[in-house]
Amino acid sequence: MYYRHISCRIFIFDIYKNTFINFLIYSIIEVREFMKVFVLDKKSIVFYSVMLIAAICIVSANWPGSLSVFSENVENRGLPIYCVDKGEEKICAISFDAAWGNEDTEVLIDILNEYDIKTTFFVVGSWVDKYPESVKALHDAGHEIMNHSDSHPHMTHLSVESMKKEVSGCDEKIEKITGEKPFLFRPPYGDYDSKVIETLADCGHYTIQWSVDSLDWKDLTSDQIVQRVTSNIHPGAIVLFHNAAKNTPEALPKILEKLKSDGYKIVPVSDIIMKDNYKIDHTGKQIEKT
Repeated sequence: MYYRHISCRIFIFDIYKNTFINFLIYSIIEVREFMKVFVLDKKSIVFYSVMLIAAICIVSANWPGSLSVFSENVENRGLPIYCVDKGEEKICAISFDAAWGNEDTEVLIDILNEYDIKTTFFVVGSWVDKYPESVKALHDAGHEIMNHSDSHPHMTHLSVESMKKEVSGCDEKIEKITGEKPFLFRPPYGDYDSKVIETLADCGHYTIQWSVDSLDWKDLTSDQIVQRVTSNIHPGAIVLFHNAAKNTPEALPKILEKLKSDGYKIVPVSDIIMKDNYKIDHTGKQIEKT
């Protein structure tokens, strides 16, 4: 958030810089004269008073408009979707990132099937190469298979051309198995910038982050994972888990039971996001345009 505050200061300063620069020049001249004689004459007092009043009036009159323009600029920056504005509706999406191991895929499928839950798996192209049977099993079980890049790089380190290759390479591998082309993308490491968001949009993909992080990849205990997810869940949340995380299979049933008992409907990511007529605020929340 710090860089946004800096941007705001720079933005406001640019608007009034001519006024304040002129004021500064006059101030330096007057201060220099003051230092020479150690006396602040009546003319100087009047001058400073008038300039101060004028500056306050200008800022007061234009401040709301300045903030409005700044807010619009922030709103229009390239941002991914972290969560969705659902008001008080208890609905959330669960997602898994699959980049490395494969040992618990069937277990996850069985757990999700037991609770009649469909989710989203963001898979890496190299993972698809190693475990095509798992991709097919996930798809056959009703889960959506989406793009997590082809080789799991930091997308912000790539050229636009290389980013597009990462996206198309993974898309093609998934589509070859499922018959469906992905349209959601989760950047590896959650690493993105405006160029990444714009490039993905050009490729026809929504960029998806998360608002609730299980941190299961850190090998938290089952109880710690349950506590993190259930204490941070909220309407419109997108929850992040990982395939092959040590204690996720043990934690998942407890989480699903708790969410269901609290009245939450659990859906894939594509079912919770808006596809058009929306904006994304500075927190990454997707909001319907009115």
